[in-house]
Formats: sequence, structure tokens, C-alpha cells
Amino acid sequence: MEKDQLPLLGTDYVEFYVGNAKQSAHYYQAAFGFELVAYKGLETGSKELCSYVLQQGKIRLVLTTALVENHPVADHVKKHGDGVKTLALWVDDAIYSYNTAMSRGAKSAFEPQTLTDEFGEVKIAGIYTYGETVHTFVERKNYKGTFMPGYKAKKSLIEVKPVGLLYVDHCVGNVDWGQMNEWVEYYQKVMGFNLLITFDDNDISTEYTALMSKVVSNGNGYVKFPINEPAEGKKKSQIEEYIDFYGGSGVQHIAIATDNIIKTVDQLRNNGIDFLYVPEIYYVDVLDRVGPIEENIEELKRLNILIDNDEDGYLLQIFTKPVQDRPTVFYEIIQRKGAKSFGKGNFKALFESIEREQELRGTL
Repeated sequence: MEKDQLPLLGTDYVEFYVGNAKQSAHYYQAAFGFELVAYKGLETGSKELCSYVLQQGKIRLVLTTALVENHPVADHVKKHGDGVKTLALWVDDAIYSYNTAMSRGAKSAFEPQTLTDEFGEVKIAGIYTYGETVHTFVERKNYKGTFMPGYKAKKSLIEVKPVGLLYVDHCVGNVDWGQMNEWVEYYQKVMGFNLLITFDDNDISTEYTALMSKVVSNGNGYVKFPINEPAEGKKKSQIEEYIDFYGGSGVQHIAIATDNIIKTVDQLRNNGIDFLYVPEIYYVDVLDRVGPIEENIEELKRLNILIDNDEDGYLLQIFTKPVQDRPTVFYEIIQRKGAKSFGKGNFKALFESIEREQELRGTL
């Protein structure tokens, strides 16, 4: 087997730049069941930025806001609204990862830094990907603290009830017209990723809109990035809507794994999370298409959970509505029962559901 030239151990954290990190952190604790574990702000000596670190299972979210007007974080939020700035990648050697990527044509976001405190050291370095999004390489093998130097451990002030979210399954990027192949090649050349799956506008289209998508994955399969671009349709696609409101390319959604999607989605709905609606007719013949499943179809129907299969098994998935006022970033909850694919059989139902939302927003 070919040696992985840029070994990744997984997703280290996902960082959002937001308008109000304190209120966003409350939302993720109360609605998604994330625990507050670390904090950086005025009280810790950070005069320009405030960050809350939230954790559930192996998932870490960092919510960062600017404390001063003239700051790149404030500029990012003004242009994009609340959105993902950093997809951080956990590595064994941050300097090697950065130098390898740079030697293959990456654009530097920031050079390697070593952060230290009483718990040890964390090495980080960053490269740009699509839009203004950054991949930060994080090496934490010599660190025993909660998150990283500069942050202090902090606990949730409310009783947090985890909903069974385990790890990041994949992160999806939306890029502008004609840019998908350019970014796929970037991940292949710079990061040593493999092309996993290709979907064209015949696979992902409705009567009105279409898009194209390619999925790239690192060697061990721990990090997967589908990349979407718009395709010609009668009306404006969800990708175009995203790009218009986000102000360019960026992270469209984060797919999070669970091992009991019925329990997870039940709790999320009770916590006020709003999901896309799929009509009941979807469930009439879905088992004819996917074959036998272990779950109760009536429960899946009640919760609006979608089902798809491939040669390795089946999967269950559901998509939230956008989690901020701009129709940009949303979440996917996914449970894999063997399937390694991404729910191709659900694309049409899902896109029609998104189009109904676009129509309500007046952007279709």
C-alpha cells in the first residue's frame, strides 16, 4: 500500500467566526448538547478575541468573536455572517505537514507556531483552502491541557444533556461556478487525498435546480471533504444561494455521526432544532429501494429521517435547516450501518425539500 504522504489522524476542531460567541455557545449547549470545556477572553488576557470551546464525543467546536471593531474576525463576520473559518486537522507533526503542503503548492495562512503553558506545548500551522477557509495542522502529542495554550478550562453553567453525537463524518464545501475540479486537484496534489466519488448534474438535480459534487478523502478515510459547485438549472440552486449570502466559497455543512439516530434526532427536535421536511410519500416505497433495515420505519417517518444504501450496507441521515439567519451553514446527522456512501438515493427528495425552503425565502 502506498505510504500516506501527509498523514492525518482526524478532525481536531471546527472553528466558527461568529457575531456573539457567548450566545452561540449557549445555543450549542442547550440545543445540540455540547459541553463547554475551555474559554479564552478578556479574563484570560486575550484583549481582541473571545473563544468558547465546546465538546461532545470526539467533536470539538470553537466559537470565536472579535472584541474590537477593526479585526479580521469582525471583517469575516461582516462579510459572511456566522460561518466556518477553520477546519483543523489533527497531525503527528505540524511542521512536517505544513512544509509538505507548502512544497506542493499550498498557500500559507500562518507559519508554524509553538504555543506553551504549564500543561505542555501545541504546535500549529495553517494553509488556505477554498474561499477564506483555513486548514490548521494541530500537533498536540506533548500537551496535557484541556484544549491548547491561551485557553483556560471552563464548565457549562447549565445542565448539558449530550444527544449522542460522536465524531465528524465529513465536511462539505460549496465553491463557485467551475471551481470544483480546481479544488479537487488541490486536495489531491497538496494534501495527497484520493478522489472517492463523483456526482454530476444527472445525479443531483430536480426539475428546477442542479449541482455537481466530488468527494475527496485522505489515506485512512478519517477526513472526507465533498466539494460542490452549481450546475445549470431553470432556477437558482442552493449552492448559488449559499454563495450569494455567504459572499463566496465556504463550508456548507458538517456531517456528524451518531450510533442511534432515532434517539439523537428525537432529542434534537425536543431541544428546538429545526430539520428539513420530507413529504410522507417518500416513505411509501423507500424500503423497496433500500431493502430491509433494523429500525422501525414509522419512527423514521415520524422524525423525517432519510434512508439510503450501497453495496456495503445502508445509512440513515437527516439535515437541519441553516443554524443562522443567513441560509448558509447547516448540519447533517448520519448513522452508518455499513454504508460508506453519502445518500445519493436521497438527493432528489432532499433538494426538493431545500427548494421549498428557498421558495419561502424568495431566493429560488
